Amino acid sequence: MADAASAPATRATIGDSEFDRDTALTRRAPGVHDLDLSAGWTVLGAVNGGYLLAVLGRALADTLPHSDPFTVSAHYLTASRPGPAVVRTETVRTGRTLSTGQASLFQYDDRGEEVERIRVLASYGDLDTLPDDVRTTARPPAIPPMERCFGAEDGPAPVDGGSAIADRLMLKLDPATLGWALGAPSGKGEMRAWFGLADGRDADPLSLLLAVDALPPTAFEIGLRGWVPTVELTVHVRCRPAPGPLRVSITTRNLAGGFLEEDAEVWDSADRLVAQSRQLARVRLG
Repeated sequence: MADAASAPATRATIGDSEFDRDTALTRRAPGVHDLDLSAGWTVLGAVNGGYLLAVLGRALADTLPHSDPFTVSAHYLTASRPGPAVVRTETVRTGRTLSTGQASLFQYDDRGEEVERIRVLASYGDLDTLPDDVRTTARPPAIPPMERCFGAEDGPAPVDGGSAIADRLMLKLDPATLGWALGAPSGKGEMRAWFGLADGRDADPLSLLLAVDALPPTAFEIGLRGWVPTVELTVHVRCRPAPGPLRVSITTRNLAGGFLEEDAEVWDSADRLVAQSRQLARVRLG
């Protein structure tokens, strides 16, 4: 995994990067797209939910008359696995400033039967037409400089068995949210990090759909371990991010009945809140 000191000599560009290649789809017919889900974006063999959201987000951008996701809500129905998949999209409504569509990703099970993995409802627009007026009480997360934060290369794998997605990310975690990695979780549901893609590609609206779900689960700092599968994830993209690394802050306030929520904020290098999300996830207790 790359960091600021080992950034790639040649930076990838938007449209020509590993992320773009691994989220690319082939249009078979109107509203039908084929692709192979890459094993490079997995955790313990399961395909990362943010990567899946970016795949469906790209399919909707190809379907709708507007290209930028404004709000995307996804329900994760069954675990996706690397390999062939089909995305089917449908236009629900088109307007002058917003268009709405839905998309589903399907794979075949071991019996050859089609299984729906994830279903999305989203509204798209043009981020460049939004007014500049900002009135907010939100503030960027207080994260130490990148050289004082830690990545996967600085210690043992954060999850037993490793994580293929870590090799595709530039992820530097705030030491204050790393107690779980040292066997001393803080008990606070917080995770903060610098975020980017390992090949140096700058962020765009589609990669923001990945960023909100790319950090270790906040459940680790609560003292829990293991897979924390997403049940539902809603992302709001607020503006087009400026070049440079992002800062991601995720918090959990309530774990009950084996479920927790995660609220994420993503800030760009210009100190703008570029994306927000909330997800419901399942945890294994005991």
